[in-house]
Amino acid sequence: MTDRAHIDNTRRVAVASSPRRVRRRLISPLTWRILAVNILALAIPVVGLLYLGPYQDGLLEAELDGLRRQSDLFAGALGEGAIRIQPNGSQVLDVLHARNMIRRLTAAAPVRAQLFLTNGALIADSRNVGGRDRLVQIFELSPLRDGSPAVERFLIMLDWLFDAFQGPRDLDTYQESQRPHIRDYPEAVAALSGEVTGVVRADRDGGFVLSVAMPVQRFHQVIGVLMVSKSGAEVHAAIRDVRLVVVELFGIALVITVLLSLYLARAIARPVRMLAAAAAGVPGAGGVIEIPDMTHRGDEIGDLSGALRDMTSALSLRLGAIERFAADVSHEIKNPLTSLRSAVETAARITDPAQQKQLMTIIQEDVQRLDRLISDISDYSRLDSELSRESMQPVEVVGLLQTLVDIHSVAHDEDSDAPRMHLSIDGAPATLVAPGLEGRLVQVFRNLIANAESFSPPGSTIEIHVARRGDYVETTISDTGPGLPEGKLEAVFDRLYSERPASEKFGMHSGLGLSISRQIIKAHAGVIRTENRRGADGAVIGAKFTVRLPA
Repeated sequence: MTDRAHIDNTRRVAVASSPRRVRRRLISPLTWRILAVNILALAIPVVGLLYLGPYQDGLLEAELDGLRRQSDLFAGALGEGAIRIQPNGSQVLDVLHARNMIRRLTAAAPVRAQLFLTNGALIADSRNVGGRDRLVQIFELSPLRDGSPAVERFLIMLDWLFDAFQGPRDLDTYQESQRPHIRDYPEAVAALSGEVTGVVRADRDGGFVLSVAMPVQRFHQVIGVLMVSKSGAEVHAAIRDVRLVVVELFGIALVITVLLSLYLARAIARPVRMLAAAAAGVPGAGGVIEIPDMTHRGDEIGDLSGALRDMTSALSLRLGAIERFAADVSHEIKNPLTSLRSAVETAARITDPAQQKQLMTIIQEDVQRLDRLISDISDYSRLDSELSRESMQPVEVVGLLQTLVDIHSVAHDEDSDAPRMHLSIDGAPATLVAPGLEGRLVQVFRNLIANAESFSPPGSTIEIHVARRGDYVETTISDTGPGLPEGKLEAVFDRLYSERPASEKFGMHSGLGLSISRQIIKAHAGVIRTENRRGADGAVIGAKFTVRLPA
């Protein structure tokens, strides 16, 4: 590896090993999302205000209907009371009488009435009082505002905003002519032919002007045209009231929604941030890294807190186990290394061939011991990942054990003093099947058989029994050796524990076999245990290992 590649690799390792930094924000992204979702749902009624056009059109149509009825009444009254019959039998309007009637008819109604002759001339207007020499025009003043100028400006801005979003309405602008004529009003021209129409126009202040033209007739003869108009201020006020009510409700609901959203975000984002900081390794009070306990919440965050705490505890236990394992391995490796270094240093100083040969034998045995120890340690270290990665398959336990017994029988002559193997089966072999990794189960039973063989006296028999026990396949391996030391029935499964026969050469076993076997059986959801066999007098007559695997 080049120096640059080594530096890059070192940087990557440093970045990967450094704890993730948890950024502190005034408002977390989760809080923004909660606020956005809640306010978006709340804004739907406000957006609906942009589509008040149909409601407004309905109000205008209702106002026009009322105006038509008023116009019909006014025109009927004029047709009956303001028409004078000439000596030649023709019918004409009595102008003075018509003006007085129009003034009386419109006195109690907020409308304006204009009377045109058939030639188009305006002869009466309810807004004009007096004769030609002293004509006074009456104009309707804007109503007094009860609210403050700031509120009025807000309402005007609100109207402008909604009107801008709704888009312009296709309305003509009402214009008052200095010399009004019937041709200035299309609805009045249409009324000359007997057609009754209503028109909505826009005024200069953004409001509406509604007008209806009605023919004034007697005996089906059109004498004139009466045009009745009124301001659409009531419609505009009704629309404004609807908008104002919705906006007020939106404002109140917005404040409540924001407060509830902040509470919800605090109940979610803050504990999640605390868990993230603790998981990232940010020290809390006193410099101690600890996952906060939130299991009392009874919700998903509480479940997350419990899972992180369990994971942290398991990780701490695992790290502690790794540290102890590293210390044990270091201690076990130092023994053969010390012996090997001493033998090498001694061999360099002596010249006696016999002593040199003896030292070379020691060196070879220490090297074999180191090789065996390193191989077992390597197998032990990758066992967890292999067991979690591989998939379980049905394993015929009887066939597996029969194969091991046959291999033992072939490897030892019938005349040798090696212990014999006897396999007994309780039940049909087809029912003695367990899910597992066949290679690892072979390793377990081979370790147990080798352990029983090393402690059994020459010519003895090792009993292997397989039976179905409820939902488990139970296998027992019994020997006739000295048994296990009292108080060491569980210790034999510890890492690097070694309790070997006195006749066995030192260093033949690493002390990891039974520990690896228990780890494999646990990964198969099974149980492995050991006990001493006792005779009728209570004396120990051997050891028995029991393996239970789910059927």
